[in-house]
Amino acid sequence: MSEKNVLLKMEHISKSFPGVKALDDVQLELKAGTVHALMGENGAGKSTLMKCLFGIYHKDEGKIFLDGKEVNFKDSKDALEHGVAMVHQELNQALKRNVMDNMWLGRFPMMDKLPVVSEKKMYEQTMEVFKDLGINVNPKTIMSEMPVSQRQMVEIAKAVSYNAKVIVFDEPTSSLTEVEVEHLFKIINDLRNRGCGIIYISHKMDEILRISDEVTIMRDGKYIATKDSKNVTMNEIIKLMVGREITNVYPPKDNVVGDKYLEVKNLSAEYSKLEDVSFTGYRGEVLGVAGLDGAGRTELLENIFGIATRRSGEIYVDGKRVLNRNSRESIKNGFAMLTEERRATGIFGVRDIQANSTVSSLERYLKGKFMLDDKKMSEATQWGIDTLKTKTPNQKTQIKNLSGGNQQKVIITRWLLTNPSILLLDEPTRGIDVGAKYEIYELILKLAKEGKLVIVVSSEMPELLGICDRILVMSGGKLAGEVDARKTSQEEIMTLAAKYV
Repeated sequence: MSEKNVLLKMEHISKSFPGVKALDDVQLELKAGTVHALMGENGAGKSTLMKCLFGIYHKDEGKIFLDGKEVNFKDSKDALEHGVAMVHQELNQALKRNVMDNMWLGRFPMMDKLPVVSEKKMYEQTMEVFKDLGINVNPKTIMSEMPVSQRQMVEIAKAVSYNAKVIVFDEPTSSLTEVEVEHLFKIINDLRNRGCGIIYISHKMDEILRISDEVTIMRDGKYIATKDSKNVTMNEIIKLMVGREITNVYPPKDNVVGDKYLEVKNLSAEYSKLEDVSFTGYRGEVLGVAGLDGAGRTELLENIFGIATRRSGEIYVDGKRVLNRNSRESIKNGFAMLTEERRATGIFGVRDIQANSTVSSLERYLKGKFMLDDKKMSEATQWGIDTLKTKTPNQKTQIKNLSGGNQQKVIITRWLLTNPSILLLDEPTRGIDVGAKYEIYELILKLAKEGKLVIVVSSEMPELLGICDRILVMSGGKLAGEVDARKTSQEEIMTLAAKYV
């Protein structure tokens, strides 16, 4: 394509934070009517680069050109008004408000000749956008009542509603089912056909090679290369991303499944459709939980851990009944739970790495029953940083300044420091790059080899097949069946997942 087709150009972009240079002389060129993938490990600088474009961060050096004119957006509102929209990886929505309020926040349609918001116009305009994109959501639904995947689609619709020339998708499929991913790709292809430029950030290689026209790879805050998607392989991208060969996606499964350890009997939830679920977990086992969105996977873990209201059912550990009435009690009983949404229920954004790592095990660091031992807390935090290879300038860095994947590693550290015997992991590799995924898979198998039971919820079928021993399949809030991960197929799992839909 000629220079006149270039919609967006970013040249020599640099950005530093206290103790770290997040971007170092980075470049990006986006052509009209194309999808440009942006790839790199967690902490490579992808989201930081996009936040510099979107006006959330102000770059230290470099220039940004939109339609050939230099731009410097002072904030996200300025970017949106100039036709640049962004769908963020971490959803930041007004959960107590309804869908259409979230869609038009800051630009509510007004009544004719009156300075009053028109609910009728807002509803009609929301329906118009949804109809155009094929999204089946009631505009009057309260955001908190919808699953993460539907909230994600609302955020995508909101970005499209600005009639943007450039739309950035940051990990848009991390919480979407396979059907919803196909729907998203249809939307993206329609936008590309309209002449939009799409920047697509994802760690899912198959998606990248399927949807994108070009791929730019970053590593450690630096620009590495831009490749034509048709002429590059998955292995070449991984090597450019991590600077080394990764021959296997999953580590060898050499854990040994032992005696019966966890029994869940007739578990039903009070405020969700989870109904009469019973299963057994064994020492040293990695037990997967599969199912379509809304099948009850997250609700199952939340009820076991005591952070959702249980209507009935019993839980036994090593033959002894445990009540797990709340998270504190569950932790004392040897349970730990990594939640699906990092920002909403995982991190304490304004606190540092040390506080986020040790908050669930503070009793271990008491000195004289009243004082916290900072030295012990520092040693424990450093153990987590070293064990999970967390990229951070130091322990006192606020966790909100880390990449999403490194935030995830800090939360995993938090739970490991409670020394649990049963780990409940809800989407543990969501938004995490291929190198870090492998490290987390190794950690999961290491924990299993230590005799712990690890229960993993994942939307990625290959992941469940790659690391699990058995897989429970949820459907419509019920347990539709269980399969041997070594002998089953994706087709068998999907058939079970549709059983009670």
